[in-house]
Amino acid sequence: MFGLIGKIVALPGQRETLLSILLESSGGMPGCRSYVVARDPKEPDAIWVTEVWDSQESHKASLSLPAVQGAIARGKPLIQEFGAYHVTEPVGGIGLFALD
Repeated sequence: MFGLIGKIVALPGQRETLLSILLESSGGMPGCRSYVVARDPKEPDAIWVTEVWDSQESHKASLSLPAVQGAIARGKPLIQEFGAYHVTEPVGGIGLFALD
């Protein structure tokens, strides 16, 4: 499996709009096992996105999907900066199947 955890900082006052855009585009992504979008309770404009994919290739392919391309186009003007970004190797957990 392939995982990503990333922080996005929205422009002041734009977090809720950006959250909505991220959530709208999260359905129907082949190979996506988990896509969680969360508010940072300590930073009023920060968002954390946690993703789990079958493979890095599945994640890369998702970036060309029309819904994802549309979300990128709509969301990019609302982003102040990208913060911490970590690649992970998920091994299982609630909602995920363990690998052999």
